[in-house]
Amino acid sequence: QVQVVESGGGLVQAGGSLRLSCTASGNIVSIKAMGWYRRAPGKQRELVAVITSGGMTNYADSVKGRFSISTDNAKNTVYLQMNSLKPDDTAVYYCNADFWGNVYWGQGTQVTVSS
Repeated sequence: QVQVVESGGGLVQAGGSLRLSCTASGNIVSIKAMGWYRRAPGKQRELVAVITSGGMTNYADSVKGRFSISTDNAKNTVYLQMNSLKPDDTAVYYCNADFWGNVYWGQGTQVTVSS
């Protein structure tokens, strides 16, 4: 059994910053990648950023230069540093952990950016 738990969401004014954290725990053998997705009201879920166990990263164009993903492999934890936040970043952010084909999702954390 694997648990994926996010934290760090909240309400922030436009231009502000937030840092999301996500920790995977349980019966973990090896992690291929961890990432962040988001779903805004009325929209489909979209990729925000992903990082592989080797440190390769990929970002959505909309967040490049503003968001940064990083990991603490020893703690099976992934972080998303979000700077220069915009109202369009308002969404529920979900953590995703890929254990080489077995994919687990967190429950989501709300991020609200006020204008």
